[in-house]
Amino acid sequence: MIVALRALGVGDLATAVPALRALRAAYPDGELVLAAPAWLAPLVELVGGVDRVLPTAGLDRLARPGAAVEVAVNLHGRGPDSHRLLAAVGPGRLLAFANAEAGHLDGPTWDDDEHEVARWCRLLAAYGIAADPTDLDLRRPATTSLPTGVTLLHPGSKVPAKCWPPGRYAALARTLTERGHRVVLTGSAQERDTVARVAAEAGLPPEAVFAGRTDVAGLAALVAGARLVVSGDTGVAHLATGYRTPSVVLFGPVPPSRWGPPPERRRHLVLWAGGGAWPDWDGVGSHPTMAALGLDQVLAAVDEVERTVRADRAVAA
Repeated sequence: MIVALRALGVGDLATAVPALRALRAAYPDGELVLAAPAWLAPLVELVGGVDRVLPTAGLDRLARPGAAVEVAVNLHGRGPDSHRLLAAVGPGRLLAFANAEAGHLDGPTWDDDEHEVARWCRLLAAYGIAADPTDLDLRRPATTSLPTGVTLLHPGSKVPAKCWPPGRYAALARTLTERGHRVVLTGSAQERDTVARVAAEAGLPPEAVFAGRTDVAGLAALVAGARLVVSGDTGVAHLATGYRTPSVVLFGPVPPSRWGPPPERRRHLVLWAGGGAWPDWDGVGSHPTMAALGLDQVLAAVDEVERTVRADRAVAA
């Protein structure tokens, strides 16, 4: 049995796809188990190659996998807590970044500035397992009753600093609707009230609000079938990459060099106002680097992405 730990969220899972597929290729006959939150299981099925999810919420406890663990792989972090969690199941071998505090010295060193996809591919490469960082595509969900051809705006994030101001999402939704886009808004159940206010300000009907109305499989289906996605640096952006759905991704305090879409995928455009000096911030609401992104910039990016899509279709024809 091979146990990989990635007890995080949607974007974290999506950025680990190349590493998980590399593990599947390296151990074709072994059971590949992913220790991750149970609610992510429908999305794990769309990755392919993972035999089952071992429900794991955070680093407090790892359930016994049920059989001897040949290899444990830390795709969660640098340790020591994550290292110790995996060491507790008694693996024959631990693949992980070096961490002296956890007593693990044979792994590669951690690089804070490394892109998240490249990080886990490099970890495996250090142990002789080749991984392709461009192998990010996800399986398409089964056909559902959810709408297709929509322009999906995702105003929220688990990190409020990474959110574009709600009023600008409302203005964007209103403008895109006037241009003929069928706009829908997504978000978590906790974000539903905020998303509903964005919809009301934009003049969208209540049925355009999908926040809290879909599970992760439904969200994936919406993204997979969308015309366009506009979001911050969050899981939805990574789903757009995985489905090659045209997208505009708004980055703030964290640079796109760490979490952005692959630059060779021209249908995904990044906007970032970081890299310079910013005034003191009180830690409330959107980070100044997000507030610095104007509506006109985002609309111009939408136009550019849609021109790219039209050009690609013309070449394909």
